[in-house]
Amino acid sequence: MLRSSFRSLRTLSTSLHMSQRLRMMSTTAVIEFTPFKGYKLDDVPDNKIEVTKDECMKYFREMSLYRRFEIMADTLYKQRLIRGFCHLYDGQEAIITGMDAAVEHTDSLITSYRCHAHQISRGDTPANVYAELLGRQTGCSKGKGGSMHMYRAKSNFFGGNGIVGAQVPLGAGLGFSHKYKEDGGIAISMYGDGAANQGQVFEAANMAALWKLPVAFVCENNQYGMGTSVERHAFNSDFYTRGHYIPGLWIDGMDVLAVKKGFEYIKKYCNEGEGRPIFVECQTYRYHGHSMSDPGISYRTREEVQSVRKGRDCIENMRNLIIDQQWAEPDELKAIEKEIRKEVDAAVKEAKAATELSGDRLTDDIYKDEYPPFIRMIDEKTSIQY
Repeated sequence: MLRSSFRSLRTLSTSLHMSQRLRMMSTTAVIEFTPFKGYKLDDVPDNKIEVTKDECMKYFREMSLYRRFEIMADTLYKQRLIRGFCHLYDGQEAIITGMDAAVEHTDSLITSYRCHAHQISRGDTPANVYAELLGRQTGCSKGKGGSMHMYRAKSNFFGGNGIVGAQVPLGAGLGFSHKYKEDGGIAISMYGDGAANQGQVFEAANMAALWKLPVAFVCENNQYGMGTSVERHAFNSDFYTRGHYIPGLWIDGMDVLAVKKGFEYIKKYCNEGEGRPIFVECQTYRYHGHSMSDPGISYRTREEVQSVRKGRDCIENMRNLIIDQQWAEPDELKAIEKEIRKEVDAAVKEAKAATELSGDRLTDDIYKDEYPPFIRMIDEKTSIQY
């Protein structure tokens, strides 16, 4: 009986060692995701992608960082340390993460006012982005732009735009720039479903088709234009088909792997031949309201938000994939999240310690050489005379 027990222990030990070796060896996997949908496309990519453990761990960390950043921005806004408009991106992190994994920073990117994660993805630090939100000089716009006006020209990120849909024709112009320079880059012009009915979207699309510009018009469809659902504000809510004569691609924007493969296809598509535009819809969901002034539950229920968090959350789905593939234990992923919390706390502390922009610097970068003799501010006391 004792000998039998030893044999059982030896077998168990061998099985554990084999399991550990398999875990170490199986660092790649082929993953299936929700199929793409195409419009006027000759071919659509399949719904499988080969990924590595390192890639998935990286995506998990990036999305978790963006989520934590936005949660802390919510806290700072409620403490009245962030003023003005503030639109948060939590829930939509898979789009910017997957896109950034597929394109280069030599490709141009322009988006709406929901742009904190985009700024970080293009190489800025969380501390600098918080500094901009808090009105500090170390921010990308020296604290004068705030939440809606992020910008990082050296990484070809052109904002952060406060006017609904205004960035779309600018994106077409960026596509024209790539074509004119023949540098192989594409332009990605992002907007929300609420901006999809703007006339300038269709004007830009017409020019892009006419001039064969390498530009992707990307609708981040988070289901609500401010407080109005897509069913109530759009006759045709299949936004990837809204280019009419321009082909389109639908992507599950809650799946970082689907977004990555989709944008690999988009990059190649836009650069084929003389160049060509494409309409893209990334279907997603935002957890916060439209902006910090919107509680987000007057036009939808708490149960609806919770059902998306429970069933479709991009971070939780990646967590489950990593665990299912035995690439990490739950405690290892929790340790990463704990590390991110410390990183974000340190970024907030650094931003708070940065110097606030003084009142006499508010007019910097407006006048080139000579200032006018009088600059009117909000009242006579704060107005400036030279």
